[in-house]
Amino acid sequence: QVQLEESGGGLVQAGGSLRLSCTASDSIFRRRPMGWYRQAPGRQRELVASLTGGGSRNYAESVKGRFTIAKTANGYTVFLQMNSLKPEDTGIYYCNQGELWGQGTQVTVSS
Repeated sequence: QVQLEESGGGLVQAGGSLRLSCTASDSIFRRRPMGWYRQAPGRQRELVASLTGGGSRNYAESVKGRFTIAKTANGYTVFLQMNSLKPEDTGIYYCNQGELWGQGTQVTVSS
């Protein structure tokens, strides 16, 4: 079974940047849609950014203009560039493709 692994989380001050990576054990991102989700403490998991199979990007209103989703041409890795981070961006960020989920990576933004 294909596995997903996120990396790149950490602690950053408000206004800072982080780049998350999601690496798959197969080239599943080449033509399939995927998404980055986050879950803050006490809140439901929410979709923050997604890529269609054709490469179109969609973002939650709360991150538009600050986050950018992109993938490698070989379809093994998807990135989430996060700029101008805010404390409300804090949460565990998950990579998803279909029924596949990574283990998540913690992002903490201090004020």
